[in-house]
Parts: sequence; C-alpha cells; structure tokens
Amino acid sequence: MKNRIGKLRTLLVIMTAALFLAAPATALAEGETSDGTKYYLGDAVNAGLDTGYSKDDQIGKDDVHYSWELGRFLVSDYTRVSDDDGTPVFLKNVGDEVTLSFNLQQDINQLNGNADVTIDKDPNGYDQRLGVPQQDFGRGTLIIRYTDHQNNRHEPTVYTNYLDGVAKDADTVVKTFEEGDYEVVLDYSIKNVNHGRLPWVNVEIFPGVTDYTMRFNFKVRNGNCMVYPFDVKTGDELTNTAFTENGFRLDLARSRYLDIDVKKEMLADNGTELVADTRFNKPARDGEEFTDEGVYTFTVTNRYTGQSTTKMVYVGKDPVLKAHATTGKPVSEIQAMLDDGATVSDNGTLVKAGQTVAEALPTEGDDAALEPAKTDNGGFPIVIPIAVGVAVVLALVLALRGRGKKKQTINPNEPNSEV
Repeated sequence: MKNRIGKLRTLLVIMTAALFLAAPATALAEGETSDGTKYYLGDAVNAGLDTGYSKDDQIGKDDVHYSWELGRFLVSDYTRVSDDDGTPVFLKNVGDEVTLSFNLQQDINQLNGNADVTIDKDPNGYDQRLGVPQQDFGRGTLIIRYTDHQNNRHEPTVYTNYLDGVAKDADTVVKTFEEGDYEVVLDYSIKNVNHGRLPWVNVEIFPGVTDYTMRFNFKVRNGNCMVYPFDVKTGDELTNTAFTENGFRLDLARSRYLDIDVKKEMLADNGTELVADTRFNKPARDGEEFTDEGVYTFTVTNRYTGQSTTKMVYVGKDPVLKAHATTGKPVSEIQAMLDDGATVSDNGTLVKAGQTVAEALPTEGDDAALEPAKTDNGGFPIVIPIAVGVAVVLALVLALRGRGKKKQTINPNEPNSEV
C-alpha cells in the first residue's frame, strides 16, 4: 500500500511540474502561431527558349512541366502580412527576421519521377527583365533585386547554378530582409530527352529544352509608428511634452516608410492662447531639425497598419509655454495662475503662491494603474489554469494522505490477528 501511495505522489509531482512548464507556452506573442508563420510565393511559367526568360506563357497540358511543381518559395518570421495592390507586405517588429527560403520538391536528375526529364545546364543564360547579362547560369539561377525607400534599384544579386546545391524536401534559407521592396526570380531550363527521340529505332536526334521562370515581388516594412526627438545640442532623447531651449531633431530609427506631419503653434499677442503658424504646418522627414521657438506637435502614421503616434515638444524659454508643454493646462489658465502669484519651476510644473510642492500633470500612466492587468494569451490569464491545476493536485494529495492514515480493520477470525 505504501509503495502504491509513493508512486501516486511521484506521479502527482510530475503532473504539477508539467502544469507550470506548459502554462507559459500557451501565451503567444502578437502575430506568432504555434506551428510557425509561413507565406508561400512563386508560380512557374513557360519562358520560351533563349528569350532571356522574358516570356510569360501558361504551362499547358502538353507541356512536360504540366501538373507538378519544381519547388516553392516561402517567407517566414514576420508579424503580419498585408496586401498592397496585389503585392504582399510583410510587417516586422523588433526581434523579427523576415526570411526567404526555398523548398525543392523534385529530384533535379529525374523530374516528376522521370529519369528522361532533368534540369538542364544553361551556359549562355541571361535575364531580360532584371538586366542580368549573359553568363553561365548552370542548373538554375536565383536572382534578387532590392529597391530602397528612395526608389533606388540596386544591382541584382545573382546565384548561378543554384539548384545544384539545394537539398530536396528541405526549407533552404536564401537570406533575411530589412525594409525595402524585393523582386525574386528563379530561372531554369528543363531537358526532355524523349522530345526528339525516334521511337522505331530508339535514337535521340535532339532533346527538347524549354526555359521556365518563377517571379514574384514582396515588400518588407517595420510595423511600428515610433519617432524619437533628440536635443540638437546635447543629443538627449526628449520625452513627450518635453521642452528644450536648443531645438530638436527627428529620428525614425530606420523606419523609412512612415509619414510625419508637424504642426507649430505660437503664443498669441494677447498672451492667453496659442495660435497655429499656418505657413509652417507641413510634412516632415527623418533627420529634420526644428530650432525656432514654438510648440511643435508631430504625428507619425504607419500607412500599412493605420496606427499613429502623436508627440509634443516645446522649443524656447517662455515660462508659459514651458508650463503648457509640461502640464497640458490651457495657456489662459496658466496665465491666470501666474497673475495670482504662481510661478513656473525649472521642470515646467506650476507652483502656487505659498506652495512648495509642484503641481504635476496627470499622465497616461496614472489612468493605466486603474486598468485591469492585461494578459498575453487573448485575455485569459495564465494564472487561472495553473491555480486550477494546483488545486486539483493538492486535493488528490490530501485524499491519498487521508487514505494512507486510515486505521486498519482487524478481523479476529483471521490467524495471527491481534485483539
């Protein structure tokens, strides 16, 4: 009996440990899936023969390439994919490494299980569309061309004899990508030795060779909409509603596809309100500096997610505007408090007459303290399944312990029984 209880207790300990180890695994990061996120790209077309892989003909039923695929490209390790006029846009967050891979589904020496159909060498290949000059393409050539945020097309990267070095039935990584626009091409030739064979004498006159290509485009964008203002002299980062006498510079942290709009306001002549500088309101660019006095409000928008971020920075020495930037109070209210004897401290807060403690502006953090704690798994706290599991385990342990301590019943009719 003791051995059985001991084994059951050991089993319960293992179950408890499993509950604690398994529960965090149910909380997935935003955009993450339990089986990995993948997006497949690329369909083959008939590119003719010796045309620089420029044709785009459908593969018909009489084509040797009909009804089977050479392989598939796939993109992984992104947070979200959206569509931009038919072109997939992969959004990445911090920690993501958008990766292109190729999965070869055929033995290139016997395509579709036919030893007479193979990937052929192309010693004089060239790609008309991407401007790749004539060279030895070998057994398939992979080409990638990158276009940056300034619409500058870089020289294509060419991987000749690509298919000869790819393992079958494996996701072979091509490379990882940062922000930009990408064109991907796989050019290859197929030889069918039965194409020119005379059946009655089984003699090959000329093999049939056809060129094929897989082409697709995609974009990579950062998923954030953050902008960072830095003091132009000290280089210190300025927080929202900060003030500086020196001016500030905008930094998009290498997110090149964000839209920035800046609004500038100045103190009116009456000193009780802010008025917009309508000649100034404009789009802004990464790295732009703002040194003229005024209250600057800039909004950053990510056109692919629809999200936006707004920040305000005050440039200058005026105490009223400094207090406005810090406290968020209307200029008229600040001016009235100053008329009543209040002062503006060095950090921009207001100190009433006879008061030594500065009046701070309530921030978003104060309201956030009143909100319920958020969870990482769709609003169902991880603690609940753990607590339920632990309660069940404890109940079983107590039941077993009580069973183990129960007094043994003595039958006086049995031999060797003690009375």
